[in-house]
Amino acid sequence: MKKFLFVTLSLLFGVATYAQRPEGKKITISGKVLEKGTNLPLEYATIVFEDVTTKQLSGGITDENGVFKFDIVAGNYNARAEFISFKNAPIAQKSFSEDTNLGTIFLAPDVAELNEINIIAERSTVEIKLDKRVYNVGKDMMVKGGTVSDVLDNVPSVTVDAEGTVALRGNENVKILIDGRPSGLAGINIADALKLLPADAVEKVEVITNPSARYDAEGGGGIINIVIRKGKANGLNGSIMANVGDPETYGVSANLNKKGDTFNLFSNFGYNYRNNPGNSLTDAQYFNNDGTTNGYVYERRTNKRLYEGYNANFGIDLNLTKSLVWTNALTFRENTGKNPDNVFFNNFDANLNPVSIRNRFNNQKSDEFSIEYASNFVKKFKKDGHQLNVDIAISKNNENEFATITDQVLGDPSSLDIDLTTNINKQQRNLFQADYVLPIGKDGRFEAGYRGSFLNNLTDFAVTPDTNNFSNELEYVENVNAFYAQYGSKINKFSYFLGLRFEDSNIEVNSISLDDYNTKKYNNLFPSATLNYEFSETSSFSLSYSKRINRPRGRFLNPVSSLASNINIFRGNPDLDPSLTDAFDIGYLKRWNKLTFNTSAYINITNDSFQFVRINSGIVDGGIPVIFSSPINLAKEYRAGFEFNLNYTPYKWWRLNGNFNAFRNETQGDYSYVDPNGVIDIQNFDNVAYTWFARINSKITLPYKIDWQTNGSYIAPQTNAQGKSLGIASMNLAFSKDILKDKATIAFNVSDVFNSRKRIMETQIPNVVSSYSEMQWRERQVMLTFTYRFNKQKNERDRQPREDNGGEEYMGKP
Repeated sequence: MKKFLFVTLSLLFGVATYAQRPEGKKITISGKVLEKGTNLPLEYATIVFEDVTTKQLSGGITDENGVFKFDIVAGNYNARAEFISFKNAPIAQKSFSEDTNLGTIFLAPDVAELNEINIIAERSTVEIKLDKRVYNVGKDMMVKGGTVSDVLDNVPSVTVDAEGTVALRGNENVKILIDGRPSGLAGINIADALKLLPADAVEKVEVITNPSARYDAEGGGGIINIVIRKGKANGLNGSIMANVGDPETYGVSANLNKKGDTFNLFSNFGYNYRNNPGNSLTDAQYFNNDGTTNGYVYERRTNKRLYEGYNANFGIDLNLTKSLVWTNALTFRENTGKNPDNVFFNNFDANLNPVSIRNRFNNQKSDEFSIEYASNFVKKFKKDGHQLNVDIAISKNNENEFATITDQVLGDPSSLDIDLTTNINKQQRNLFQADYVLPIGKDGRFEAGYRGSFLNNLTDFAVTPDTNNFSNELEYVENVNAFYAQYGSKINKFSYFLGLRFEDSNIEVNSISLDDYNTKKYNNLFPSATLNYEFSETSSFSLSYSKRINRPRGRFLNPVSSLASNINIFRGNPDLDPSLTDAFDIGYLKRWNKLTFNTSAYINITNDSFQFVRINSGIVDGGIPVIFSSPINLAKEYRAGFEFNLNYTPYKWWRLNGNFNAFRNETQGDYSYVDPNGVIDIQNFDNVAYTWFARINSKITLPYKIDWQTNGSYIAPQTNAQGKSLGIASMNLAFSKDILKDKATIAFNVSDVFNSRKRIMETQIPNVVSSYSEMQWRERQVMLTFTYRFNKQKNERDRQPREDNGGEEYMGKP
């Protein structure tokens, strides 16, 4: 490590010195560095050029493919290739007078040094780049034994609310991918699916706030890509993890990998049982038509979300030739669940005198099975960067929910009412994609491709007896064909990338039970542009634009999705249209020795944005009016904000990263409907809301090599057209210790230390209802986790991160 730091500092010193002397003829040095014996590329290997006369240093660092390319002044040099724990590969004194390709350089492991080094490098938990953030799950103790939902709640710019809804920069219109595609494992309800997939199966999370034309145009707020773990080191290696927690939680998972010269076998297996007790309350005041008080209902709810599940992923990379790799993977997941939901309705008259107490017990059970097959071909041509990718993914998801609901006024046996509900979901998704990349000249890059996504989702919801016609069978068919092309290049310190995507959409929303069939056909152009300017090696500026789309799916379209409450019912809207967003982003990144600072300002303008309205249904249950909550399209939504991210390492034993986001959200539009009395009611949704959220994460190495990690976050209040949400503060903490000669780790973490993570809402509908509610999806949880690694050290083969401009390549590579 000392030798690496010396070389790096020497290179920086050499660059600074060269900047002060007269410029000579510039030439380009290129080549590739591989590991001897395995032919694996060595990322972050250093190429050092030492001037024979002045002894000044210059050079470069390899990328993820082991490729290096940099400019030097023509002259006589001694050169060498270096990498931590590998023997140097010297290049004899030579005169370099023109562009030179050094070919392939092989480095052999230094066995003596390997025996002394257990931890080769420690990558930052959060890597801040100019146009995205990369969150490395493997180094975060906070999510040990947790789920993907817990992972996302630790990612900069991302929040997960008490109900599991994911938002990016406060925008819930975000597209979530798994390994770059909308996996069938995401399930019909993405929020629930993320709570079931174990965190240990995830390697990293990529957050892309303004994607290029290469990406699916879905997601007005951006894209979150979850990358599943896959082994990289040769031979048989892996890890086994077991965890136990309170409330009752336990599980075991294994990551196994067998890698050879021509193949790579990878797998992830897991079993988990989770008890996620939650609670909620709603205090509602109901009004007569003249605004006088009709009565009060205080609702108290407790529930236990019990999940038991199995998941497995296994596949193989086949190196058919030196330039052709074929990957096949099969993934499946099976879950069963129980959620006894107990609700008490305390009814009061207008003077708050007790009238009655109703008890509603909803005994829910569910089972789900998902399977996906994915195949990928990568063909590399002779020229570096010239390649063709072909992807095929076929997935199927079945999710069934059953419930027995008993409703009774306490003390009155004759009031007993029993309902049976079933919710059968079947989803089939086929995905085909091809991407072609062609380097042009020295710095140009052209990309083009096709993507076809074909989805069929059938939901059959039934209520017995069905006195209010809640039963419905809904079919959703979505066929989207897309083509894109984009080109980028670099001119000195300025780089650009321009793209255009065309999507043809054919959507069917068929309410079979109601004999209501809707077909929506439309096509759209989605331009994108990214401009970048490097002020220096440590600072850069970017400007980007993209057009995005958000299509309604699932429960947003289903007229009825559940009867968890008989007086507050969520109903989907089959007539919802997609919303279109124009996204603008200005970013700046600056690096110092111990600090990386990334800031951006953004504006999103959305047409036909989704908003939720609460209306009086006209149905009365036990003297209480039933309120429907439904999504609608509004005319305009303007979202403008500012955020910054910090990575700071004040000492070797202390690392900090933080995220702050403040935004203004304005909606404009009116919604009209016919109330139960036949009168047209017009609701004005013009509203301006200001809010912000902040998160800070601290990791400290204590004596005896004990790691202590603390995470704190705050979501500020936010108003909407029918009320507001209140602020939420929460904190998590964790401790870990490596044991058994660093082959194992034991970790202890506490999620929501103060049990304060609650969604708190205030709602007002004039002359209908005024309410206050709190909802806690999961109570405080304590977890103990043990991880054992075999045939690899804790951070084996992690590369020292290169010092680049902190962003994607100018070509827009994902």
